[in-house]
Amino acid sequence: MKKIILLPIILFLLDCSENKSYGVRGTILEVRKESNEFLIHHDEIPGFMMAMTMPFRLADSLDINKYQVGDSLKFKLIMGENRAIASGFQLLGKGTLQVPDDMWDDEYTALEIGELFTDITLLDLDSNTVSLSNSDGKFRLISYIFTRCPMPNMCPAVVVKNQYLARVFNDIPEIEFLLVSFDYIYDTPSILKINYGSLVESNSNLKAYSSFGHINDIFTLGGQSQVSFWGIEENDIGHSLRSVLIDPERRLLKAFDGMDWRPDATERDIRNILKAYSL
Repeated sequence: MKKIILLPIILFLLDCSENKSYGVRGTILEVRKESNEFLIHHDEIPGFMMAMTMPFRLADSLDINKYQVGDSLKFKLIMGENRAIASGFQLLGKGTLQVPDDMWDDEYTALEIGELFTDITLLDLDSNTVSLSNSDGKFRLISYIFTRCPMPNMCPAVVVKNQYLARVFNDIPEIEFLLVSFDYIYDTPSILKINYGSLVESNSNLKAYSSFGHINDIFTLGGQSQVSFWGIEENDIGHSLRSVLIDPERRLLKAFDGMDWRPDATERDIRNILKAYSL
């Protein structure tokens, strides 16, 4: 198989672009010392991003121990094309904690390894209904995104990683890569087609699906994948990041959590799993 060197080239090119800086105000919801991050609910960043809840990677010089949950802050968000760093924090006092609704009923409970996903229905880029069972018989890596996510190390990075994986596995028909939008209000099939149509067209094993009009389906799929998202109807979106690999019978095989999973390592994991299935 011809080796494709895609992601390192992309990241090299992106690193060469000029950084931008934005002022941000928000409240800390979680202090994540292991990953050097704050989970922050922030106000709208004019001209850049809607109000939402998301993790911010901190500058190495910041003393994370000086801050705690509930702190109201203002800071600078330094944007490169493939990374974003928060720095220059100023403590403003105590803020109001945003607590997401408990959206997960029993039918949305996260699955354990080996458990079976419920068959759900979404929309493809041409507004045709597509059931998860339509691709039974194939392995599937399911990743969750929304088109208005501007942070390069979140949804846009997930898309790039899936593009890489789709290309390196383009000669193996037994696996597909599914990008599923959880923004069931804004991300209609036509919006997804504008954003990802050329990508899907050039990669036959890469699919993009809309949850527009399929709220229960996306809650079921996301909940069983242990992916959280909220604030869709309030236009104040927060979400976690997780991709899940399922087998030809829709059983959960493996999960790839957070922002930092590497596509080359994921490629190795998938190849080892395919070997175990004699593929």
